[in-house]
Amino acid sequence: MRIVRFLRTSSRRRAAASAAVVAALLSTAACGGGGGDEGGGSEGAGRNAGVGKVANASDKKGGTLKFIGTQDADSWDTTRGYYGFAWNFMRYYTRQLVTPAAAPGEKGLELKPDLAKGLAEVSNDGKTYTYTLKDDVKWQDGKPVTSMDVKYGIERQWAQSVLPGGPVYIKQTMDPDGEFEGPYKDKDGFAGIETPDDKTIVFNLPKANSDFEEMLAMPSASPVREDKDTRSKYGQNPFSNGPYKFESYEPNKSIVLVRNGEWERASDTVRKALPDKITVDLITNANEMDKRLIAGNYDLDLNGTGLSPAGRANALQDHEANVDNPTMGYIRYAVFPQHVKPFDNIHCRKAAIYGADHKSIQTARGGPIAGGDIGTNMLPPMVPGSDKDFDMYGLAKNDGAANVKMAKEELKKCGKPNGFKTKIAVRNNKPVEVDSAEALQASLAEVGIEASISQYDGAQTSGIIGNPDVVKNKGYGIIIMGWGPDFNTVQGYGMPLWHSDYILDNGNNNFAMIDEPEIDQAFQDFIDSQDDAEKTKIAESINTKVMEGAYYLPFTFEKILTWRSDRATNVYSTYAYSGQYDFSSVGVK
Repeated sequence: MRIVRFLRTSSRRRAAASAAVVAALLSTAACGGGGGDEGGGSEGAGRNAGVGKVANASDKKGGTLKFIGTQDADSWDTTRGYYGFAWNFMRYYTRQLVTPAAAPGEKGLELKPDLAKGLAEVSNDGKTYTYTLKDDVKWQDGKPVTSMDVKYGIERQWAQSVLPGGPVYIKQTMDPDGEFEGPYKDKDGFAGIETPDDKTIVFNLPKANSDFEEMLAMPSASPVREDKDTRSKYGQNPFSNGPYKFESYEPNKSIVLVRNGEWERASDTVRKALPDKITVDLITNANEMDKRLIAGNYDLDLNGTGLSPAGRANALQDHEANVDNPTMGYIRYAVFPQHVKPFDNIHCRKAAIYGADHKSIQTARGGPIAGGDIGTNMLPPMVPGSDKDFDMYGLAKNDGAANVKMAKEELKKCGKPNGFKTKIAVRNNKPVEVDSAEALQASLAEVGIEASISQYDGAQTSGIIGNPDVVKNKGYGIIIMGWGPDFNTVQGYGMPLWHSDYILDNGNNNFAMIDEPEIDQAFQDFIDSQDDAEKTKIAESINTKVMEGAYYLPFTFEKILTWRSDRATNVYSTYAYSGQYDFSSVGVK
C-alpha cells in the first residue's frame, strides 16, 4: 500500500481555491433559478428538474443507455453486494418479492409487490409472513421463478464463509442463534422458510420484527436458482430474472446488459425497461469521467457520487439544465477503529473529533451545496429520529480556538499530551475523499496528531477496511467512508455499523468495532416495538449513545451535484436509493 504525505499548506490552499470557484459559480447559477431541495424550472428542463419530479418524462423504448463510473461494485452477486449504486443497478437483472416504488423522492420509499402478487399476509402476532408468487415470472432461460428459488437465494446469506460482504438482516432476524449452517452445508434448507408449493413462500420469525418486509425488498432477498449458483463466482455472471441479462462483464472495465427476452412486461409494474441495451464503462480518473459526461459521451454516473470540483464548475457555468442537487441519504464521516491504538481510548478519539476543522472538511467536499451541511451526528435526515440540531461536540459551530483547547485537553486525558501518529485509510478512486483526508490531516496536525494518508483500491473495500485484521496490521486508526440507509429506519441504517453481531471477519462495516450491550439492547427494543413514536425515541437514544462513544467524526449530511445527459429521459432522484437516480426508470431519446 502506497503511503502518500501532503504538505498542510498545499491541501488547504487547494481546498480553498476549489471552494472559491464553485461558490462563485453557484451564486451566479442561483440567479437562474432552481436552487432548493424541491427543485426549480419546468419539468424536463433546468437545474433540479429531476428532484421531486420527473425530468424529460417519456415512455419511448429503444436505444442504448450509457453509464460511466470510477468504481466497480463490491460484487454484482445479489447476496454479496453492499454498495448503494450496485443495489440500484441490480434492479435491471433481479427482482424480489417486494421492491421500492418507482417514484421521485419520498414516494420511492413505498413498497410495491414485485415477484409476489401482493404485499405480505402477516399473521401469528407479526411473526409469519406469507406471499404468493405471480404466474408469469421467468428466468432468462424461460424456466419459471419458484418459491424454492426465492428461499435458496435468501439462504445464501448464511454462507458467510463463501459469500461475505452483503447485508445479513434476514439471517440475523430469522436465525439469531446461528443454528442453520447455510445451503452449501445443510442441503435440507432452513426450516424457518417454508415452500408448500412452487408459488407459496412462508417466513416464520422467532420474534416479530416490524421492519421485516423492508428486509425482503433488499437485493439480498433475491431469488437464485440452485443449479446456476456458482458460489463465489456468481457475481461474474448473475443469472437474470429481470428485464435485462448480462452479455459481458470485465471487472473494473465494462458491463453490457441486453434485454432478457423471457421477461414479461405485464408481470412487472415497477421497471420501465426502456433502453434496448445498457452499457457501463469504468475508468479510474473522476475528472476525466466528468469531462466525458459533460461532452455527451455518457448519460449517467454509475456511482452516483456527484461531479468533482472542476466538473461542477463547468456544469454550473455552461450546462446548468443538466444538473440536479438532491439531498442524499448518506452521511460522510471518519470512523475510529477501537482495536487500533491509541483509538482504544475514548479521549484519543475525542481529541481527533475536536482537532478536526469541520468547515475545511466541508469545503473540501464541495461546500454547503455540493458537499452538504456539516454533519452534527450519525443519523441521516431521512431516518425517523434524526435531528440535525443534535450537536454534542459543537461541530457545526466549529470554534477553532475552543476546539484546539478541547483537543489538547483530551490528548492529556488519553496519555498523549504531545499528540500521536496514525494513518488515514481512504479509497484511491474517490478524489473528494482524498481531499477530505487532506483537510482532516492538516487540521489534526495543528493539535499534534500526525496522520499519514494511505490510499487503497476502492474496489477491494471488503477485504481491506472490511477485514479487521488488515485494518489493525496496517495501523488504520482513521477510516474515511460514508453510509446510507439500507432501509429507512435506525435498524436499516445503524445496525450494520453499530451492533456487535455485525462485526465480521471479512466484509465488516462495524469499522469502529462497537460492542456495547446498551446499544445492542436498544436495537432489540426498537425491533420489538410496534409503536412509531416509541421507535423514534429509541432511534434518538441509539444515536446519542453512538455519539457519546466518540466512535465517529461526521463530515457532512451529503448533498451533491449530479449529471444527467440531454439524451436521458424519465430521470428522477429517489429516497429508495438515498437520493440517487432510479436507474430502472431511465430511458434515452
